[in-house]
Order: sequence, then C-alpha cells, then structure tokens
Amino acid sequence: MADRAFRTVLEGGSYFEGPRWRNGEWWVSDFYRRTVSRVPGEGGAETVVLEVENQPSGLGWLPDGSLLVVSMRDHRLLRVSDGEVSTHADLSAVCGGLLNDMVVDATGRAFVGDFGFDLMGGGAPRPSSVKRVDLDGTVTVVAEDLRFPNGSVITPDGGTLIVGETWGNRFTAFDIAPDGSLTDRRVWAELGPEPVGGSVEELIGQVVVAPDGCTLDAEGHIWVADGLNARVLRVAPGGAIVEEIAAPEGMGVFACALGGDDGRTLLLCCAPDFYEHTRAPVREAVLVTTEVAVPHAGLP
Repeated sequence: MADRAFRTVLEGGSYFEGPRWRNGEWWVSDFYRRTVSRVPGEGGAETVVLEVENQPSGLGWLPDGSLLVVSMRDHRLLRVSDGEVSTHADLSAVCGGLLNDMVVDATGRAFVGDFGFDLMGGGAPRPSSVKRVDLDGTVTVVAEDLRFPNGSVITPDGGTLIVGETWGNRFTAFDIAPDGSLTDRRVWAELGPEPVGGSVEELIGQVVVAPDGCTLDAEGHIWVADGLNARVLRVAPGGAIVEEIAAPEGMGVFACALGGDDGRTLLLCCAPDFYEHTRAPVREAVLVTTEVAVPHAGLP
C-alpha cells in the first residue's frame, strides 16, 4: 500500500456521501447536516445547494440539467429544477430500509438501492432490491435479492450497470436493455465468500471488502471505498485488487469519485466511522483528494 499525498478539499462535515464531479466542481451530500453542497475543484468554501430534511444521499442529473437527490428517510427522489424542489418519485412501497445511493443514466433513468433493513437500529439483515425510476417518475423494481445494494456505476456505452453489494463481498453486473430492464445478472467481481448470518455483527467478521461509494475508470476498473477497512481499492473485473490507498490516519472512507479537469483526481469521503449516533453530533468528516493514473469513465 503506497504512501499517498492528500489534499484537503473540505472540512467540518458530519458524514459525506454521494460525491460527484460536475462542471468543475465537486458535489456531495452530508447525511446529518442534511445538506447537498458544491465545492470548488481545488477546495475552499462550500455552497449549500439544498437542505434535505429527511437526509440526502445519492445525486444525479437529468438530461435537462435538473438535479435528482435521494431523500433517504421518506424514500423519495427529489427533483430540483430552476430552484424549485418537487417529488420526482415516491419509492416507499418498494423499500425495506433507508433509500440510499443512485446512478442516473444518459436518458434520465435513475437506478436506486435501499438498505433493506434498519441498519442503525440493529435490525436483522435482509436482502434488498434495485429500483428504476423513469423520467416520468414511474418506479419499477428491476433486480431483487441483493445484499445491501450500494454504490453503482454505468459503463460508457450505457449498456451495463454494476452494483456494489456491501454485505455480499461482491459487485454484481447487469445488462441494461433498451427499455431499462436489467438482464444477464452475473458476478462482476468476487471479493470473498458470501457472508452468512442473522445479524450485522455476524456478517462484519466475514466481510473481506464492503463495497460502498464507487467510481469507474477508463480501463474498466472500479475504485471503491471499502466501508469497513479504511481504504479505497482499485478492483479489476473478476475481483483482483490492483491498487490500494489507505484513508488518512484515524479515518474510514465511505465513498469516492473521479473528477478534476483530466478525470484523474480521486476524491475520498472520510469520517472516523459510519455510525449515526457518533457522526451526527460532531463535525469531523472531511473530503480529501489524491491523484491517480487512469481517468474517469462512465457514470456517475
């Protein structure tokens, strides 16, 4: 694991997630400050774009430039257009836990996962699903029986969705059909045996890599935050780990994104841990960047 130089982009967060690069700026959600912000690429003062009472997560944009924001606790997808906020879709009927991360394709279809169970409340782990939200707000469950579907990417040709399963030790891929349905389900990267057990405590001991927020590069590899092991990994198709970067000392890393003018700047969302009761009262989360060799590709 090579030593890395980090540049601090932003301090004073509670728990950053959903990082995206757009038009020369970083965009990021902060769970417990309940904000969506943009930050200059080189770092500096943040601009709060939106306050989300029910906790923001995944971010994306529609073809017309409207911003989509996951509202976690009330299972809604919000749409921000010309400064007006509306409900793009209500996913309550198809969620077993908090709505979470999202990737939006070039046509404006959003693919969204949820926790599947009450993670912070100590609930028993249950499988979850991926939901597709069409441009008109229609909600369709397109894949089931995933182990905490989390960070997701879409390949540059728009033809493949790859989903990290945090409690599954794997990434799972699907072909995206012209109508938005998902077909040809397969394991894209196997990172360890599938954990078994009826509690989070049982599963944690079996997780080799806990895929969280992730980003795709131009060689078809995925940089992924390993949510339980304080690192980001560059994963090849099949599951080989070809590069590893440790989080800054005392921090975990829970999401990452490639951006910058040449697509080679890797942003890390760092905090000491992921537990709501420890993160919400304090402002210890940071955004840091480091440089990598291969640029960004695909979505988000």
